[in-house]
Amino acid sequence: MGTLTSSTLSAVNLKLYRRPVGISLRERIQVLEQNNRCFLCREVEKKLQISYSRFAARFRCFSALNNGDTGGDGNDNNVSKDSNLSTAPPEDEVDAKIKSRDLDTQKSSVSVSSRPPSVSPVGPGYNNFQVDSFKLMELLGPEKVDPADVKLIKEKLFGYSTFWVTKEEPFGDFGEGILFIGNLRGEREDVFAKLQSQLAELVSDKYNLFMVEEPISDSLDPRGGPRVSFGMLRKDVSEPGPTTLWQYVIALLLFLLTVGSSVELGIASQINRLPPEVVKYFTDPNAIDPPDVQLLYPFVESALPLAYGVLGIQIFHEVGHFLAAFPKKVKLSIPYFIPNITLGSFGAITQFKSILPDRKTQVDISLAGPFAGAVLSFTMFAVGLLLSSNPDASADLVQVPSMLFQGSLFMGLISRATLGYATMHSATVSIHPLVIAGWCGLTTTAFNMLPVGCLDGGRAIQGAFGKSALTGFGLTTYTLLGLGVRTPEKPCLNDVTEVGTWRKAFIVLAITLVVLTLLPVWDELAEELGIGLVTTF
Repeated sequence: MGTLTSSTLSAVNLKLYRRPVGISLRERIQVLEQNNRCFLCREVEKKLQISYSRFAARFRCFSALNNGDTGGDGNDNNVSKDSNLSTAPPEDEVDAKIKSRDLDTQKSSVSVSSRPPSVSPVGPGYNNFQVDSFKLMELLGPEKVDPADVKLIKEKLFGYSTFWVTKEEPFGDFGEGILFIGNLRGEREDVFAKLQSQLAELVSDKYNLFMVEEPISDSLDPRGGPRVSFGMLRKDVSEPGPTTLWQYVIALLLFLLTVGSSVELGIASQINRLPPEVVKYFTDPNAIDPPDVQLLYPFVESALPLAYGVLGIQIFHEVGHFLAAFPKKVKLSIPYFIPNITLGSFGAITQFKSILPDRKTQVDISLAGPFAGAVLSFTMFAVGLLLSSNPDASADLVQVPSMLFQGSLFMGLISRATLGYATMHSATVSIHPLVIAGWCGLTTTAFNMLPVGCLDGGRAIQGAFGKSALTGFGLTTYTLLGLGVRTPEKPCLNDVTEVGTWRKAFIVLAITLVVLTLLPVWDELAEELGIGLVTTF
């Protein structure tokens, strides 16, 4: 990205600058609206999809015929002065109109330079048409840290007793922040807490201070662990925005669709009692047209217990997140449930609505949801298996293909140990609906714990082992399951302090259970254990 050139607009010399301080937006618009805007201004507005008001507020356009004063080689002097390109008025004319109107209305005059400093061309090919695209990105991007505040913070905040700054670098996705690199003069947690307190006293709540690992460091900190740096971003740039009304509407619609898909799962679980047209719709991959809805009404009431179980697991999962976030004063977004016909629901997406204080908080909140969902799911699954072998509950049982239990090594082995060889070694197995609800809940929880991007597993891996580990796990997951590698979470305020050994051990155990849950039972083992009739498929 750099300076753009155009041979077709050789008569136009355009430069973009910040709107001078002192000239109001209304005055600028009123003056420019009296004149024709140049061709490129209209194109920039169209490409950036911004209104003329916003364009006029952010840029100043100088469009005129070249007269050899642009720093070029003077080859454009032969361009006809009768060019059809519409041009904006010279800056002197604009200033004169503004000052004249100010005198008429008895307002204080505004001091404006007659012409901004010229932009020297980079080379011969850039003489005719120049647009500083980097300045354009700077003006349209997030607001940067005030240089005056950077100087004040560097002088008043950092020092010999906390952190000695040696250099500064851009920080953030678009370089909108400042990264202070230097030498730590104390224990990192104590220094960080002291800096945060002093920053609040110095500039109120204007900025967020991040403690991160020093980029491209070739040595460790003498006190142990990685070398650290401190990044600073404006709060209005770094903190997530509030949930909008449309997001609430979308979340409600997704929840209603999830209710419908959960009821549909409950109806499908009664496949041995459904009419042939309905059975074909649920079993034939080529069936496109849904059956008559009236055929499903008699089975809705009996499908509700399973639907309640599936929805209860997902809601309990989200409650776990919120219960872990509340003591830490971390805000979460409303959950966006994902409907799925096969499992009833594919979980939910919940976003962080505030910056996390440290990596321990990130791990705890990320694991709380899957842990709560897994406990409830496994309880339903185990109770359902016990009821399946109870003669008193035979009226509530439904028949499912035995190949269902070959879909998970973990749950298949538990089912085989509970129900026995004779029950499992058949074409169909009679089970309680709680088994299906627990099975779907455990499968959904396992998918949410995959170490990918912003899933619960990805957040936990990033918090416990860092972004580099998340990238490695994400690539492995992509290779094995074909799931995309999603963008990791933004850093915590304290993105350096370790989470502890027991949290890491718990995550390793959880990932192991995820693999065992999603790993199917291979035919040889299924035949040996009597899980289904392998020869019939």
